Amino acid sequence: MQQKIENLKSKSFEIRKRMMEMCIKAGTGHCTSSLSATDILTTLYYGGVMRHDPNNPDWEDRDRLFLSKGQASPLQYTILADLGYFDAAHLENFAQHGGAFGVHLQNSVPGVEITCGSLGHGFGIAAGSALAAKKDRKLNMVFALLGDGECYEGSIWETAMFASHNRLNNMVVIIDRNFQCVTDFTENIVALEPMVDRWEAFGWNVKRIDGHDHAALLDAFDGSRSRQSNRPLAIIADTVKGEGVDFMECVPLWHGIAPQSTDAENAMKTLEGRYVK
Repeated sequence: MQQKIENLKSKSFEIRKRMMEMCIKAGTGHCTSSLSATDILTTLYYGGVMRHDPNNPDWEDRDRLFLSKGQASPLQYTILADLGYFDAAHLENFAQHGGAFGVHLQNSVPGVEITCGSLGHGFGIAAGSALAAKKDRKLNMVFALLGDGECYEGSIWETAMFASHNRLNNMVVIIDRNFQCVTDFTENIVALEPMVDRWEAFGWNVKRIDGHDHAALLDAFDGSRSRQSNRPLAIIADTVKGEGVDFMECVPLWHGIAPQSTDAENAMKTLEGRYVK
C-alpha cells in the first residue's frame, strides 16, 4: 500500500507539472481549480478506483466520471493524454482557435463524458447516468466532481434530492472543498458550512477527508462499489486552491489565470521544490 501511495504522489506531481506547462504555453486556463483537484482525480484514475479503458473510451461497462466543475478541464485533459486516450501532442492545441481542447470541458475529447463549463448541470447529468445504469441493471459506478462554489446552484440540491430519492447507491459525488469562488472565499459570500450536515439532510452518506491525502482518498473510495447502504455517497474533500504553487495558493484573484513570464518560472520552481525530494 505504501508503494502505491508513493506512486500516486509521484503521478500527482507529474500531472500538475504537465498541466501547468500546457496552460502557461496557452496563456490561459484554470490552473488553481485544477491544482486543488489533482490528487482527487489522480487517485480515481490511477489508484484502481475507476474501471476504464484508454483503448476503448466508449466501453459500455466503463465507470463514468462527470467533471461538473468543468473549468478544471486542463487537469482532465492532461490525465487522459497521460493515460493514452489520445496522443499527448494534441495538448498543444489547448485553448487554440478551432481546437478540440477548450478552456471549459469539451466531450469531443476522448474520455470526456460531457461538455461542461456553466456550473450546476454536470451533476444532474451524472445522476441521470446513474439512474439509467440502475434501470439497465448495469454494475458500472458513476462519479461526479463538484466545486464547492458550484454548491450555490439550486440545481445541485435538486439533484441531491433526486439521487437520494432514487436510491442511487451506484453514485459517488466528490466536493472539491477549497473554500474559494471566483473573487472571494465561500464563507465570506454565503456560508456553505456545515457541509456534512447539509448533504446528510438531503439523504446522502457522507465522508469528510483531506483531499490531498492519497491514503485518505483511497480509504474513502474503498468499498464504494459494494456498499450495503441504499444511499448515494458524498465525499467532502478539503483542499487548497492552487495546491503546490505557494504564491497562488488561497489567492482568489488567480482564478482562471495562467501565470506568465517570471510568475511562470517561479510556479514551476515552486512545484519542483514542493514535490521533488
